[in-house]
Amino acid sequence: MYTAIAGNIGSGKTTLTELLVKNYGWTAVYEQPDDNPYIANFYDDMRRWSFNLQIYFLQKRYSHVISSWKTYKNIVQDRTIYEDAYIFAPNLHSMGLLSTTDYETYISLFNLLNSLAPTPDLLIYLKASVPTLINLIAKRGRIYENSIRLDYITSLNKRYDDWFNSYKGRKIIVDVDNLNIIDSPADLGEVLQKIDAEFNSLFQ
Repeated sequence: MYTAIAGNIGSGKTTLTELLVKNYGWTAVYEQPDDNPYIANFYDDMRRWSFNLQIYFLQKRYSHVISSWKTYKNIVQDRTIYEDAYIFAPNLHSMGLLSTTDYETYISLFNLLNSLAPTPDLLIYLKASVPTLINLIAKRGRIYENSIRLDYITSLNKRYDDWFNSYKGRKIIVDVDNLNIIDSPADLGEVLQKIDAEFNSLFQ
């Protein structure tokens, strides 16, 4: 089974991934943004580093999910390749931070890789308001995220909602504003029940 977790910056994708690994014994495919050699420079100068950042994330996410999918029976992915192409890249392009030439090159590469990638059996969307995201980003204290622009987070959030609503595959939504999966066993249990229900119906 291939489960994928989607959500804006700071929404809790890695946390949920870890909890699903603990509860189901799945193999995690992590985003690992701290290993990205472009990310700190990107937040300081988005226009200069946006193309480099997106290409790096795309190839890393694709290679991780392909290798894990071929090796393990059940995987859970911390952020999908879809988010790069349908949210982050077009958002940077619309903000004038990614040139049309670079954007079109990126989309061409995505389309090629996406045609070779597996489709998630279940997509989990961590939906959070902008104030919640800002609070969560501040709590985790990554230095390079101190310079994230508010308009950047806000525009990403709108694109996330639009993309999730149009996504045609099997999916569930987790309300991050009102569910505390870290400190509340009941809230985590509610999320696990949703996941179980989807997988039970998948095999019926």
